[in-house]
Amino acid sequence: QDEFIYVLQGHPLLRTDAGDTPLAPGICAGFRAGSSDGHQLVNPTGQTVVYLEIGDRSAGDTVSYPADDLVATLSAGRWVFTHKDGRPY
Repeated sequence: QDEFIYVLQGHPLLRTDAGDTPLAPGICAGFRAGSSDGHQLVNPTGQTVVYLEIGDRSAGDTVSYPADDLVATLSAGRWVFTHKDGRPY
């Protein structure tokens, strides 16, 4: 699903294939569904980071983590985590 984040407090780094992008309060970033460019928020500071993550969590929604052997699927209202070959964690 498409999603975006909006930073309310703190200074996280947005990590993507393009590298690290510093974020600050008032900045938002969007992510297209189906993109192979995974994203990660990292807090390199001692400050608390608060952000909103907005997306449609439809039944069957699947998330693949490119750098890890991890897939998450929304099933019956809860996330089910498996290895990329389908084995459960």
